[in-house]
Amino acid sequence: MADSLPSSAISAPPPDLRLAAIVDSSDDAIVSKSLEGIITSWNIGAARIFGYEAEEVIGKHISILIPPDRLQEEPEILRRLQKGERVDHFETVRVRKDGRLVEISVTISPVRDASGTIIGASKIARDITAQKQAQREMARLLEQMKQADRMKVEFVATLSHELRTPLNAIIGWLEILKDTRLNPGELEEGLAAIERNARSQVQMIEDLLDMSRIETGKIALDLQSLDVPAVTSAAIAAIEPVVKAKEIRLTTAFDSINGAVMGDRTRLQQIIWNLLTNAVKFTPKGGRIHVTLERVSSHLELAVRDNGIGILEDILPVIFDRFRQADSSSTRRHGGLGLGLSIAKHLTELHGGQILVRSEGRDKGSVFIICLPVVVTHYEEARSTSEQRNSEVDDNHDEADLYGYRILTVDNDLDSLLVLKRILEMSKATVHAVSSVDDALAAIPEFRPHLILSDIGMPDRDGYDLVREVKKLSGGASIPMVALTALMRPEDRVRTLRSGFQIHLGKPVNPEELIAAVHNLLSLTNRA
Repeated sequence: MADSLPSSAISAPPPDLRLAAIVDSSDDAIVSKSLEGIITSWNIGAARIFGYEAEEVIGKHISILIPPDRLQEEPEILRRLQKGERVDHFETVRVRKDGRLVEISVTISPVRDASGTIIGASKIARDITAQKQAQREMARLLEQMKQADRMKVEFVATLSHELRTPLNAIIGWLEILKDTRLNPGELEEGLAAIERNARSQVQMIEDLLDMSRIETGKIALDLQSLDVPAVTSAAIAAIEPVVKAKEIRLTTAFDSINGAVMGDRTRLQQIIWNLLTNAVKFTPKGGRIHVTLERVSSHLELAVRDNGIGILEDILPVIFDRFRQADSSSTRRHGGLGLGLSIAKHLTELHGGQILVRSEGRDKGSVFIICLPVVVTHYEEARSTSEQRNSEVDDNHDEADLYGYRILTVDNDLDSLLVLKRILEMSKATVHAVSSVDDALAAIPEFRPHLILSDIGMPDRDGYDLVREVKKLSGGASIPMVALTALMRPEDRVRTLRSGFQIHLGKPVNPEELIAAVHNLLSLTNRA
């Protein structure tokens, strides 16, 4: 028979030791205090939650953990303890050693001596900070959803009203024309009303389609060099009949501008038209609208100022939100779906720009400002080379001819790099191909590129790092840069253009599209 183990080897540890082990292994804070509030015990969980070690707090008053605005809780807790009551899952806030607040759920029980007299309290506190933050975030998101639902309900009601109103005029005049003999003046009036209201409906439908395209990232820009004053003048001409009808005085002030914008002519005109339409809508009869265009540093700023009803302070932060209208009540004076400014903002950002709004309040007018990046010129060495090239090249070279231009290509994918090099060399460009940002920066001083064509997503340092570093070089800020990337979300295009690239092209790229974009950009910077 095997020898038996000594009974001492298998006996259970004393109850006090078992209890101490449980207390020390708990993730919750377990703290004891006297009725006077002096801390008498402190476990490892308390040290983790509150940041104090036991020797730092034992003998100290419990108020060391209580923020000033929560001190009134202690007398009520003490009153309940003295009555022998237990406090269950009381949610409150306490302060850590480092000053940060921690949200806790605490259960407090009275501690009695052998005679049953209450001599203190035992607290078990659980850190619920993350849980409460999650609850608040959920509540915030729920409120956002409710707000979005309210806005959609208001929008649907507005849409129904805005579609029915012109339909009423159209159908009404059609019935009159069908059943009534009209003199020429009345006939002209009716046809004009039908046309006006039909165009209003077409515009609303276009706005809805544009918003859908924006949300799904399906708006494509036909980028080209733009004469911004001409585009602005075209937008003003389109709005002129409404301006005259309201007897509004519209003035312009266009500075002599050095530089041009890469943009989509139709979309840029739409942006300006939306701002002008907004100004006309909220400017009273006989009011004033002033349109200015000026070069500010590396941007063009187009401002539309009016002396209309202004914008309330609480509306300014949300003025560009979709479906947002300052007045959606049944008594509102101004029609529309509340999409024009939101569309203008998104289209401006797709051009790498931003749109700002200012107003001093009700009846103080407003100003909307579009900031668009200009395409800068080469540094002087590149310009002199270009001038020499222009004097040497035969007039018969077509738009696919890049003879005399030096182009630096950057892509960590060697196959893509070789294809790019081949496409550009077939158009007679001189190409230097590198596979990293560091190699590109090292090549610039000697190669002196007229243009840089770079990928965005690369290991170690990406295309955004490259454009930042190029701008720091002597003359580097004037080198035009084209991004050729697989990052094709609308926000990617916005970030690329804002970072300093003039053109954003997506992979895979059509060779003809690539050469045309490069040629247009080089031609533009040569003229500037």
